[in-house]
Amino acid sequence: MAIRNIRKYGDELLRKKSRKVEKIDKRILTLIEDMKETMYDANGVGLAAPQVGILKRVVVIDVGEGPVAFINPEILETKGNYIDSEGCLSIPGKEGKVKRPLYVKAKALNEKGEEIIVEGTELMARAMCHEFDHLEGVLFVDKLFEGEE
Repeated sequence: MAIRNIRKYGDELLRKKSRKVEKIDKRILTLIEDMKETMYDANGVGLAAPQVGILKRVVVIDVGEGPVAFINPEILETKGNYIDSEGCLSIPGKEGKVKRPLYVKAKALNEKGEEIIVEGTELMARAMCHEFDHLEGVLFVDKLFEGEE
């Protein structure tokens, strides 16, 4: 395992769409382990592959309940919404209020290639939306909330 360099705001790669993972091989599994280590080292709750320079649809999240790896994630359902402060490991020192769903249900593959369904509320839902946005080249600063709640 290795700690990878996190790409910073302004890096064009962060604005590109990620490609679907066609095969879960040793390289993808190593990427996932490296991403977990990098996320923990940076005191983050989530990390998407583009943030470490890999345009693959891979995300890791740990909101304090243990790490979850998402390969080719897809949001199935959202409910409600709320506004809260967000930051990003690729935009250090910047925070802003972002409107996100209160509940998110998503499907993805895990490291074994099995389909998983993950449901999250509040922080987990926020982290899922934030990290999945990275796979589309979208950053939280694109969604800063301005206006009435």
